[in-house]
Amino acid sequence: MTDSPRDARSLPELIADIVSEVSDLLKTEAQLVRSEISDKIRQVEVGGGAIAAGAICLLVALFVLSQAMVVALGNYMGDAWAALLVGVVIAIIGVAFLAKGRHDLSPTNLTPDRATTQLRKDARLVKEQSQ
Repeated sequence: MTDSPRDARSLPELIADIVSEVSDLLKTEAQLVRSEISDKIRQVEVGGGAIAAGAICLLVALFVLSQAMVVALGNYMGDAWAALLVGVVIAIIGVAFLAKGRHDLSPTNLTPDRATTQLRKDARLVKEQSQ
């Protein structure tokens, strides 16, 4: 706004100021929404990567555990238990990756919270200023 008193400006000047300020506000809000959506897209990429890594670990675990079970049944003791232990550890890591990816992709983590909150504040401010 200008430095002149409110009552010294004409109605067209006031309307022009309001239109300018609302336009600036909308541009700023649009930038905030774009930024937050970009952050959420990155979060989806990371979550997807964690799910892929978890799936790969579980696939490897399946092969190792299968091999360990075959060896364990063949020998009853010895090297098979080592392979079994490795397979279980890989499976636990895979489950952890899948859980992290699932959490990162949950709908509550993907909503644009900052933009929504800011839009509510701006709507309230505009409402108060117009009264």
